[in-house]
Amino acid sequence: MRAFWALVRRDLRLSARIGGGGLNGLMFFLALIVLAPFAIGPDLNLLARIGPALLWISALLSTLLGLDRLFQADEEDGSLDLLQAGSLPMLALVSAKCLAHWLTTGLPLALAAPVLGLLLALEPVQLGLMSAGLLIGTPALTAIGAAGAALTVSLRRGGLLISVIVMPLMVPILIFGVASANAPLLGLMEASTPLKILLGLSLACVTLGLVTASAALQERG
Repeated sequence: MRAFWALVRRDLRLSARIGGGGLNGLMFFLALIVLAPFAIGPDLNLLARIGPALLWISALLSTLLGLDRLFQADEEDGSLDLLQAGSLPMLALVSAKCLAHWLTTGLPLALAAPVLGLLLALEPVQLGLMSAGLLIGTPALTAIGAAGAALTVSLRRGGLLISVIVMPLMVPILIFGVASANAPLLGLMEASTPLKILLGLSLACVTLGLVTASAALQERG
């Protein structure tokens, strides 16, 4: 556990020192949400109806930023080989790096969503559900992205390829995340139903994503 948390702290320090994909992702998220009302117009009903979708799509795109460097930077400077030769199992290594990525990307997005949701005229109950949904769903986005990053770790400029690989896999998270925020507005179901489905999907995606990323890094040439 000491090695695990040391690796998490290392990645957090590197993210802060380099300027970090986390800050870039948050600024990108902010820019998309701030610009959306100008593009859509002053129709508050329309903004409230599509607001959750805009927030989730923005969060998904923000998560993709910097994923190509999740393992590639360590691969290029040889750090990944040293880490792999250490006492930490590959699954724990991948988990630590994903946790650091989520703390700098997914968590800030979930905390910022209720504030930015005010710009989209969301109802108070929707703001809380957006934050809860992102807290549940963004770990899955990170884990799926990590699997794509591990599969393309040996490729230069693999960012576009990562997006092509992982975006279709993120669609179920997107669907039920938006459904949980829209449930009170549409009145078709209780908000807890899509949240429970989202939680189940997230747990499955995190498990499969981490295992896939670990196997891909173990077998990399």
